[in-house]
Amino acid sequence: MSLIAFLGAVETGLIFGLVALGVYLSFRILDFPDLTVDGSFPLGGAVAATAIVSGWDPFLATGLAMVCGAGAGAVTALLNTRLKILHLLASILTMIALYSINLRIMGRPNVALLMEPTVFSMVEGPGMPPRAWMIPAALLVVVVVCLLVFNLFMASRAGLAMRATGANPRMAGAQGVATGSVIVLGMAMSNALVALAGALFAQSQGGADVTMGVGVIIIGLASVIGGEAIMPTRTVVLASIACILGAILYRTAVALALNADFIGLQAQDLNLITAVLVGLALVLPNSKGAFGRWSKGAFGRRIRTRGGARGAKS
Repeated sequence: MSLIAFLGAVETGLIFGLVALGVYLSFRILDFPDLTVDGSFPLGGAVAATAIVSGWDPFLATGLAMVCGAGAGAVTALLNTRLKILHLLASILTMIALYSINLRIMGRPNVALLMEPTVFSMVEGPGMPPRAWMIPAALLVVVVVCLLVFNLFMASRAGLAMRATGANPRMAGAQGVATGSVIVLGMAMSNALVALAGALFAQSQGGADVTMGVGVIIIGLASVIGGEAIMPTRTVVLASIACILGAILYRTAVALALNADFIGLQAQDLNLITAVLVGLALVLPNSKGAFGRWSKGAFGRRIRTRGGARGAKS
């Protein structure tokens, strides 16, 4: 794999790291299986691209995309907490509705940004290092800021209430936590991060498409699970960093598979690669535990056997 392909994988991995962070917030902290992600990711791209084409400042357009993503997450949470619709079904309903909403926002299936200013315009142009280096560096700054804000919030009183709600909502409610409001806030934050990723993805790729969110939830879950498999996640700080690393490793693995000529994979095999990588991410943690138990048992049997042999000799 060439250096340009590797940097491209890191660039996309950093963007999807924000998706993984949002998925971690909903799935792990709130224990809320959320498929809204497949709709809020293209929602962020659609809002940002349409606003930029309409003459908005790219940073304001990206902020508007986050607000719209937060609104989508809040709708899913309200369907669950107020109307008592099952969380998984509530997220599916919102995701389906967002497909039509995204088409309404863009007015057509896709919006091009090839000749428009973006948030990356300041790191492109004469006198600047190559785009392949500068955009990943800019994205790294964005991801680090999001990580800092995320972890500071999780260490605050509201963040602790959110973690308590996800761990045991009945106990949290008994302690005076408004669990419904906390879930709405958490889902809004989660989808705001996903919409931010969608807005950045659209601007880095030169356009937004109504189908760009297909399979995003799988990528987010694979990043979360893969990150948890490669490093300890005893604290929220470590777990959030693991999400980002998992997303980068996931995109790097996909790039390696697509650029390995001896394997013979092509662009249309991307979903197959995704399925294999997600399967490995799900199986490896259990395999590590099983191998650890097996090795501990084998080591224990060896010690007992040696001890018995020594006793027989004496």
